[in-house]
Amino acid sequence: MAKAIVSDNDHPLREVAALFLRLGFTAFGGPAAHIAMMREEVVRRRQWVSEQRFLDLMGIANLIPGPTSTELAIYLGYVRAGWLGLVLAGVCFIGPAMLIVLALAWAYVAYGALPQVSWLFYGIQPVVVAIITLAVWNLGRTIFKGWWQAVVALAVGALYLLGVNVLILLFGGGVAYALTRLARNRPGQPPLPAAGAWPLAPLPAAGAKAASAWLALAGGALAAAALAAVPFSQWLLFLTFLKIGAVIYGSGYVLLAFLRADLVLHLQWLTDRQLLDAISVGQFTPGPVFTTATFIGYVLGGWPGALVATLGIFLPSFVFVPLIHPVAARLRRSPLTASLLDGVNIAAVALMAGVLAQLAQHALTDWLTWGLALGALAVLLRFKINSAWLILLGAGIGLAAGWLRCGLPGVLC
Repeated sequence: MAKAIVSDNDHPLREVAALFLRLGFTAFGGPAAHIAMMREEVVRRRQWVSEQRFLDLMGIANLIPGPTSTELAIYLGYVRAGWLGLVLAGVCFIGPAMLIVLALAWAYVAYGALPQVSWLFYGIQPVVVAIITLAVWNLGRTIFKGWWQAVVALAVGALYLLGVNVLILLFGGGVAYALTRLARNRPGQPPLPAAGAWPLAPLPAAGAKAASAWLALAGGALAAAALAAVPFSQWLLFLTFLKIGAVIYGSGYVLLAFLRADLVLHLQWLTDRQLLDAISVGQFTPGPVFTTATFIGYVLGGWPGALVATLGIFLPSFVFVPLIHPVAARLRRSPLTASLLDGVNIAAVALMAGVLAQLAQHALTDWLTWGLALGALAVLLRFKINSAWLILLGAGIGLAAGWLRCGLPGVLC
């Protein structure tokens, strides 16, 4: 047994590549499901990090712009295997999704319509609901150690369902929890650090802010240029997606707003219909939703356009994670930043619960989908099974249900 453990530890790069390559092919369901699957793998099965460490990394990934689950994958690779692990985790998680989306984009351009895969995801989505449910439950048990954490989480979840901006809820929940916690502990609270002793290292933070500011300025210049010149170019395509990847927070629906403003309204390279098709592909394929950029790049500029757009939207994530790491390593040393990070973690889990409620509303539509969700949850609770197998089983059941229903007279498919 000891020999096997040593052997595993001698090959962290191989471990990182194997895990995130598999997740890249099987992580359906959006960021909340991706985070749930990563937690299952790196905390429970492989024990790369503790539950608290995972929560901290998740909270930090939520604080920087870009696709949260991709940045969490990059960060976990960095923690496990250093700089090479950082690059390898990101490439292995993004690569499979990019190739799948690229194939769908080719079919879309060649045949003028998306493949009909509704029955496939009819079976997958209930399993994803079960995966997220288990993750929210387990993370909640780690975080919620008193009534006040539950109050903050309920408030954040309710406001999310009412349509309040995700970024406002994430930072607002973190600040609200930190201030109230510090106020309650005031009599025994040590004094705040002096200006030179703050745990937020000025150089990395300034670097991240400077990078965002530069890219935002580049985006402003890009928008101005787009008004004067709309002909397609690969360079302009790259800058457009670089800007989006550097400043965007939130889900694929937030991405839709950014893409429409730049590509439909300003540049006039896409129609609304093409944009909705691109977002749909990003939603129902495994891996990061931001591989929508791959689809759009191929539609606009073929294979080179797909690669350029993908590189542009994901490149900021590979920059921001190592920039934030020197700051993140010291966040727990100060009562103020530790409380803020706890609050962000509470808000992030509440947002996962809000996403779960929305997904369940659309995924659990009849007795079969309810049975799939409950059965998958029971299996996950009882056995240490890889959730990817349950997703594949759900996909098979969905296809079988479609074949049976479409074969019956009078059934519309």
